[in-house]
Amino acid sequence: MFKLKDANTSVRTEIIAGFTTFLTMAYIIIVNPIILSDAGVPFHQAFTATIIATLAGTLFMALFGNYPIAIAPGMGMNAYFAYSVVSKAHGISYQLAFSAVFVTGILFVILSLTKFRTHLIEAIPNTLKHAISVGIGLFIAFIGLRLSHIIVANPSNLVGLGDLHSKEVILTLVGLAITVILFALNVNGALFFGMVSTAIIAGLTGQLHIKGSIFSLPSLPEKIIVANPITAVSDVVHYGLYSVVFSFLLVTIFDTTGTFLGVASQAGLLNKKDEKRTGRAMLSDSIGTTIGAMFGTSPTTAYIESSAGVAAGGRTGLTALVVALLFVFAAFFSPLVNSLSDVAAITSPSLIVVGCLMIGSVRHIEWDNFEEAFPAFLVVITMPLTSSIATGIALGFITYPLLKVIKGKAKEVKPVIYLFGILFLIQLVFFPH
Repeated sequence: MFKLKDANTSVRTEIIAGFTTFLTMAYIIIVNPIILSDAGVPFHQAFTATIIATLAGTLFMALFGNYPIAIAPGMGMNAYFAYSVVSKAHGISYQLAFSAVFVTGILFVILSLTKFRTHLIEAIPNTLKHAISVGIGLFIAFIGLRLSHIIVANPSNLVGLGDLHSKEVILTLVGLAITVILFALNVNGALFFGMVSTAIIAGLTGQLHIKGSIFSLPSLPEKIIVANPITAVSDVVHYGLYSVVFSFLLVTIFDTTGTFLGVASQAGLLNKKDEKRTGRAMLSDSIGTTIGAMFGTSPTTAYIESSAGVAAGGRTGLTALVVALLFVFAAFFSPLVNSLSDVAAITSPSLIVVGCLMIGSVRHIEWDNFEEAFPAFLVVITMPLTSSIATGIALGFITYPLLKVIKGKAKEVKPVIYLFGILFLIQLVFFPH
């Protein structure tokens, strides 16, 4: 079924690769529910929805795409959902926000069935692509620093350094040190093992308390949150969540596509003869996003951590199938994960390190070219400072074509970018979110 011989691999190699990929991305099982619970989503709902979305996207990738790439809720998108979209001030509940994610998933499916997805990726300037990645990285790192109280509110300067003598901050710094050391030593699953080590230390120091049993059957306290596409579209229109949908759509499109192409290229699996298979694989994240929104999680994406499995020899969908089965097994540990969620120091180091990894794209920005550098700068600086990925994207898409026109380089900008710039300007001026 997976054509192992054609891929010059074996069942044993694929299983090992699957375990490797799982360990490198297992942190999402803990981190995603914690972030979504900050938006009011019941922890057990978010935990099970994370598993369901991962299972749906990864299984589709395995069975229909036959690629060793895992799909799961994306870092950055979960933070944007929890800290920017869901807002009591604007009357946006997490139920309404999931309607926006659901609509995003449907649009994503439609775009994945056409060549528009490819054209859109080609139209977006590389400068903005890299700047968005960097901005999201800073945003995620800031969240990790804030949740662990390394950075706290400051009346005179908005933010300041927290109490470095507090148990919580010390535990975070120790956990960060362990995680960084594991990364420096190229240990597969460094984030996961860093969290495990920090959790053990938290238990020994009395900061972690296991609530009863560590096993339970998966549960969905709120059942299906979004089921009717018409209602979801109506919610988006009524509350003006257009920029939210567009931000989710834009980031997931080139994030997933870029990751997919990178990992597939690493595995030597990019072949023009396999265009149909590649097209099916591109549907995986959109299916994961749509199904995940129904049960209660933020958009999914292809995980760059899949490259660890490829490095271990993974070449087919059997690797992804193993990852999916391991996530199913993990679904029975929600009480343990719920206990871990009470200690921010366990997950904060992962957020900080992920932010570090994402900010690496800053080297690809043309800083010597002002009309390229300034829009990128606005994207990077406004995402963490406004706690809004959408605002950063909007300012980038507004200023980029404007500066190109001023420099007499209007023809270098694709028409769709001008359209996006106008739409974002209208949204910021008349429908600020």
